[in-house]
This record gives sequence, C-alpha cells and structure tokens, in this order.
Amino acid sequence: MMKQYAVRPVDEAYLRDNFNCQRGCPVNTKAGAYVQAIHKGEYERAYAIARGPNPFASICGRVCAHPCEEVCRKGVLEKDPVSIRALKRFVTERFGVEARSLLGLGDILKLSTAPGSLHPKKTGKKVAIIGSGPAGLSCAHDLARLGHEPTIFEVQGVAGGMLTLGIPEYRLPRDLIKREIEAILSMGVRVRYNTKLGRDFNIADLWNEGFHAIFIAIGSHLTRELNIPGRELDGVIHGIDFLLNANLGYKVDLGEKVIVIGGGNVAVDIARIVRRIGDERQAHYGAVSEMREDIEAALDMARTALRLGARDVHMVMLESRDQMPAWEWEVEEAVNEGVKLIGSKGPKRLLGKDGKVTGLETLDVRSVFDEKGRFHPSFYEGSEQVIQADTFVLAIGQVSDISWVSDGDGIEITPQGLILVDPDTLATTAPGIYAGGDVAFGPRIIIDAVADGQKAARSLEKFLEKEIRIETHWQSIEVDHHMPDDFDRIPRQKPPVIDIDRRTGIGEVETPYSESQARQESQRCYRCNINTIFSSTKCILCGGCVDVCPESCYRIIDIRQIREDENLKKIIQARFGSDSPSAAAIIKDEERCIRCGLCAKRCPTGAISMEQFEERDVLVK
Repeated sequence: MMKQYAVRPVDEAYLRDNFNCQRGCPVNTKAGAYVQAIHKGEYERAYAIARGPNPFASICGRVCAHPCEEVCRKGVLEKDPVSIRALKRFVTERFGVEARSLLGLGDILKLSTAPGSLHPKKTGKKVAIIGSGPAGLSCAHDLARLGHEPTIFEVQGVAGGMLTLGIPEYRLPRDLIKREIEAILSMGVRVRYNTKLGRDFNIADLWNEGFHAIFIAIGSHLTRELNIPGRELDGVIHGIDFLLNANLGYKVDLGEKVIVIGGGNVAVDIARIVRRIGDERQAHYGAVSEMREDIEAALDMARTALRLGARDVHMVMLESRDQMPAWEWEVEEAVNEGVKLIGSKGPKRLLGKDGKVTGLETLDVRSVFDEKGRFHPSFYEGSEQVIQADTFVLAIGQVSDISWVSDGDGIEITPQGLILVDPDTLATTAPGIYAGGDVAFGPRIIIDAVADGQKAARSLEKFLEKEIRIETHWQSIEVDHHMPDDFDRIPRQKPPVIDIDRRTGIGEVETPYSESQARQESQRCYRCNINTIFSSTKCILCGGCVDVCPESCYRIIDIRQIREDENLKKIIQARFGSDSPSAAAIIKDEERCIRCGLCAKRCPTGAISMEQFEERDVLVK
C-alpha cells in the first residue's frame, strides 16, 4: 500500500495558518510584516502595522507575553525565535505614545484598523463597561470608533486595572500607561472613578440609568487563599494588596525578612520591589503554585520585592527549578538580581508568636503532579523545615470578586467562580450583558484581555442592531525575493538590560534595541508571508526544486498518494479529469520552508514564483 500524504491547497485558510506569528497573536497583529518593515528601515510603517489592531502597542512592546514568539517558525526550526516583542518596542519608542512629539494622539489613533472610524456617526447607544483594565479599555476604544457612547466604571482612582496596579513600574512606566489610556479617552470615552460594583451601584442601576448594554471586565483582584494554619496571623499579606499599595505609592512596612509564598511572576516582582525599599533590609521568599499563571504571578511579585530594598531574596517553590513553567527570561532576570531559587518545598503551616507571624514550616515535595499529569502535590512526611521571617506575602494565584452578583441579574457563575460566557461572543446568560478578561476566563496575559475587549465590541455592535460583517480580502504581489546573506547564522539579539548594580528604585530594567541591533534581529525573520507558488502548466517535474532545497521541503509523489478532502478532490478532478490517473505531483512541507528562494532560482521553466500575501479586513454594514 502506498504511503498517504495529507495535503492542503493554497487557499485563504492555508495562508492564514501558514503565517505563524500572526495566527499566534490573539489580536491578529501582522508581526512578520512589521519585522520586515524594520529590516527595510521603514520604521514609521512598522509602527503603523503594529498599532493597527492593538491600542496598547507601546505597552505590549514592553510586557507582552509574546505568544507570537512561541509559534515563530524561526524558533521551531532553530530554537531561538525572532524577538518580535523587542522589535515592537523599538518602533514604538520612535512613533508610539512615548514619542508624542513626533506623532500626535490624533495621528496615532488614525492608524487603528478596528471597525469604524475616528469620526463616526453617533448612534446614541450607551454602553456601561465595568473595569478599566486592558479588556475594558479595548472594548471602549472599538465602541467609540463605531459611534457608541462607552462609560467605564472603575473602582480605583486611576485607570488601567492591573496594568497600573499590578505590573511594577520598573517593567512598565506609569507615564507610558497614562499616555496609552489618554489616547483612548480622547475619543470621548468617559470614566467614573472610585465607583465599585456592588457597593456604589449594581446591575439594575445601570439599566435604570438608561444603558443599552453592559460589558463586565473587572479582572481578578483577589488573592487566592492559602488554606494552611496561621494564615490569619498579623504580618501575612495578600499579594494583590501588596502590589496595589506599592504601585499606588503607599508605604509598605515589611520588616527585615520577607517570604513570598508563591512561585510565579508576581512573586518575583514583589521580591524585586522589596529590594528597593531600603538597603538595610533583608528578605526571604517562598513560593507555591498550582498552575502556570500562578508561577508567573509569583515571579512578578519576587522581582517587585527586590525594589523594596531586601538584600537576601529566596523563592521556595513546589516545583524544581527545571519544572518551573514561568518564562525563562523572567526567572533569569530574577536570579541575576539576586533572587535565590529553592525548589521542591511546600508550605505546611505559618508559625507565630503573640499573634504575629514568625516563620513558615515547609515539607519536601515528593511530586507536583499525579500519574495522570494533574496538579496534585505529595510530600515527604517528617521533612519539616522552618524559614523565619517578619512578613509573608501570599502570591499563589488570583480570583475575581463576584459577591455583587444577585439572583435578579440573570448572570450564571461557573463552579470555578467565573462568569459563564459564550466563548465566541462573550455573551453571558443575561441578555445584553457580556463579560471578558480574567472574570470570564481566569488570569491570562494582557493581549488575551485586549482580544476579549475587541470581541466584546463586535458582539455589542451586533446586539445594538448594527450587524457587523468583516470581509477578508487577500492580495498577492509577485516579488523578486532574496534573503539576506547568512540570515540563518545571525544569533538572536537579546534585548539590552541595565547593569545589575544600577537596578534601583523604579527605573526600567530593559532598554530598547539600538538601530543596528534591531536591523540585525529583523534580518533573522523567515518572511513567512512570502510563499512559493507553482504553475502546473509550466512545471515539467524535473525535480530541480527537490534537489536544491536545503531543508528537504519538497517531494515528488504519485498523485494517488494524496489523501483528499472534498475541496482537494475537486481540484484534482478539474486538473486531471474524473478518473484518478497515475500522475505525479509535487508536495511541500511548509513548516520547514525558510524562504531561501533557491527553488524559484533553480526552476528552469519559471514554474515557481515567490509571492507576498497580505490580508485586509473590510467592514460591511
């Protein structure tokens, strides 16, 4: 029996899936396109591409978890992906809100590719948005472009949600956040500050006030409880409360020794902030997590703690060092700053004297997961050890406050304490009410929240009786394609960072690429939006492309080896007739293609061309 090959024709679905970085971005950023624009020195065009689908381009240039890099074909084939996030920062530094002197807010807002326009016809429809984090602000941005009147209700006295109150300033400058938010508010978006759902108003009040629809995006601002004895002792602080106070500029008295209980990014940030409180203080940190989000949160907390002045910082984790699911670069930066990692430890109880916490008793971890791969830690009995400290910060995860939900709201809550939504529309079980971000899906990354806001805006537009249909148009341009010399030998350019001995206070740690670094890094891109296109009328099946391909992408097979779906069957029948003849075909493994262009150069008949494909969305009403 002949070996069968699953084959897809080159159509819109194939092309969309083939652009890995764009597909990996929740808001569909054409990452490869702006990377290639940087390579050409077209920096303003690169910024326009990056800003188009993302109202938080400057913020994401600094703190995005870059899911685009996770799927970058360069990383898949060569280990190190293109530094897409750092390249985004390179162009936002020149033309984003942080470079307002070059582009005004109006010019920046004109770059948006969201449906609608900067000066839409007003609809008179009022939408209440609860929460001013990235989901709420993104929703407000898109609704304003569609002519609606969004009003944001924010519990704090500042906008931004966890952008402002959760991410430390050494990672994300507050002035940058203010400018990014200012651009959105300048579109006519209103904010009511110091207004809490369940305290100052409820859902029924919004309907009574005349709002036509509601989007709930209140995030996860409560720390998950650690159910061990001693958690009620003085000196035990919830991680989110710690970050809120630290980021709002309030004094946080932690004593000389501190343990952060939690193993993720937030815990690291807390540790780094504590290091900056005072040179005479010392700190120890322990860490426990149940899933990746918790690990990442705890890392943030530990790095923050270093900024509060602690000299001796330890993270004690359930996971061993090689089991940590946190981003390696986050862990590396924490270690470089002095955070010491102690793996395979779990909390048993908090110890105290006269009502004040004094230490954490731990057990050695036997395993973190059970035989089915589920989180279910087990411990070695009799392995108790005590770590003494003055203050313990709990950073084992975050949950949402849903105490405001009443029976009359019609909003269903899941067993996990999240608002139940349709994942495609973000509609809740109550008509006219939508929800997104952490309150609907649990703690996730910033760009996921931005995508939820955009999805909610489209759903709200449809609910408000203005049907949206996005039509996708593809265009291709034949190009004389040449990859740069030695593009496959250029090492990844690490984003520059401030020297360890200069990391104090709230100053940023990472700095932008120099122009030469950015140009060099952008050369590493495979240019996945340029594809090899075959002309079946010119191909003579000489096999030249098969022979010359350095990645062995091509294969000549019997056409009967193709595993057909209905669409492909029609294509083959149109080419060869209804009978299945014995004919040859060339197939290509697109995932291995590095766009070197040698196949097109080698083809003696010109059957292979290199074409650049671009996708364009058009709003049709």
